[in-house]
Amino acid sequence: MYLSNATMVTQILLLGFQSQHSINLLIFFLLLVVYCVTVCGNFLIIFLVSYSNNLHSPMYFFLTQLSASDIVLTTNISPNMLYVIIEEGAVMSFAGCITQFYFFGVSECAECLLLTVMSYDRYLAICNPLRYASIMDNLLCIKLIIMYWLISFTAILIPTITICKMDFCGPNVINHYFCDLAPLLELICSDTSVVTIEVTLLFIPMLIIPFIIIMVSYVYIVYTILKIQSNTGRQKAFSTCSSHLLVVAIYYGTLFCMYMLPTKGQSLIVSNVLSLFYTVVTSLLNPIIYTLRNKDIQQAMGKVISKF
Repeated sequence: MYLSNATMVTQILLLGFQSQHSINLLIFFLLLVVYCVTVCGNFLIIFLVSYSNNLHSPMYFFLTQLSASDIVLTTNISPNMLYVIIEEGAVMSFAGCITQFYFFGVSECAECLLLTVMSYDRYLAICNPLRYASIMDNLLCIKLIIMYWLISFTAILIPTITICKMDFCGPNVINHYFCDLAPLLELICSDTSVVTIEVTLLFIPMLIIPFIIIMVSYVYIVYTILKIQSNTGRQKAFSTCSSHLLVVAIYYGTLFCMYMLPTKGQSLIVSNVLSLFYTVVTSLLNPIIYTLRNKDIQQAMGKVISKF
């Protein structure tokens, strides 16, 4: 449904993946399985950390928040995306589109900040082990969690409000499976420079600075690990942060490919696949990485299975 340039947009048509019906069915069932596994996997981590006394530590407390962020992200995107795919295009209200964009931005910012907090936790545990318990106590953990969620909800509110104040006009078609920033800006018939500046400025405290902090933390972590005399000690120290480092590499790698590489000449299929990776696949990989590479999580899972 297209609207004339003089008509205000109240509904948005998401085209999704423009493929043959049989291919769309295959994509639908594949993504449905991914969504179910993602939600179950992240809820499993939250349950295991809450259930097992051995996992009552700051590192695993932050891990439950990462799982919560992944649940918010994938639940915000996947159900509507599955509907768009099976219907081969679906209409979404403008308010629903803006809401989806807002919670997508919140979950992305929250994950950036949380990965930074987790890197700081690993830095303290490895580089300052004697002071770790006194610094990273329960009160600080709660303060950090409240702070990064408040920052995420507030920061994304700024460009969201600006977008809502702008003039949207036809056509009202988004050749995508969810309401991302770039497709939304294409529907605006007024000057979008203010939104572009706001988003660019938000990239610095929400993406660039956290990435720098994470890299600096791991420089100190690696330096400290290399000074450990025994191979066993080095392996044990590195194993406590290897899962987090792998998650950081996947998360920032996909964000870099999506937002930093030039989009000129990039096909729509490539763009959609990259978007699919950082909105759906990363949320699936996080619980898999932590369950397969973390012995404490595996032991807690084994104890739960043995009791039932």
